[in-house]
Amino acid sequence: MKQQEAVRESIGDYNFYIRPFPALTAANMTGDLAGLVTPMLGALAPLVGKQLSKEDGKVMDTEVEDVAPAIAGAFSSLTGDKLENLMKKLLVNSKNISYEGIDDEKPQLLTYDALNEIFCGNVQDMFVLAFKVIKLNYSGFFGKLTSRFGSLAGLAKKLEKMESEGTETST
Repeated sequence: MKQQEAVRESIGDYNFYIRPFPALTAANMTGDLAGLVTPMLGALAPLVGKQLSKEDGKVMDTEVEDVAPAIAGAFSSLTGDKLENLMKKLLVNSKNISYEGIDDEKPQLLTYDALNEIFCGNVQDMFVLAFKVIKLNYSGFFGKLTSRFGSLAGLAKKLEKMESEGTETST
């Protein structure tokens, strides 16, 4: 069962085991993530240009360390309450992430309190984990989106053009 297959990701001193969201949960979260897509595409376009120029051009294969500041910037475009709710949905509410630290004997479910303790003073790593969750659950979506509408850079330009046309006043 795909939903039970965990992907191991190491961030800082922790290993995280991420299982995919159920299909309907992923669909529900798509609406919440839509507010991130435009600013994230704009921020990522120059960073992943090199990746897109490769033969496979897979957007989500970009190294997370290269895009972490852009991710944080995209997340910062949300209000604090919306960002907190989105992070809870991505990282805690679905109970699809377990973690283990250096001294842990076995993985434990990532809870709200554990999340706060692990990432206290290191919020950027929380954004990295959120990116990994998004990548696991939505990389196929981004691949299909770019194959349908062109490269990420091209898509970002289209979105930017649509935004500017939508905000211009007519005389």
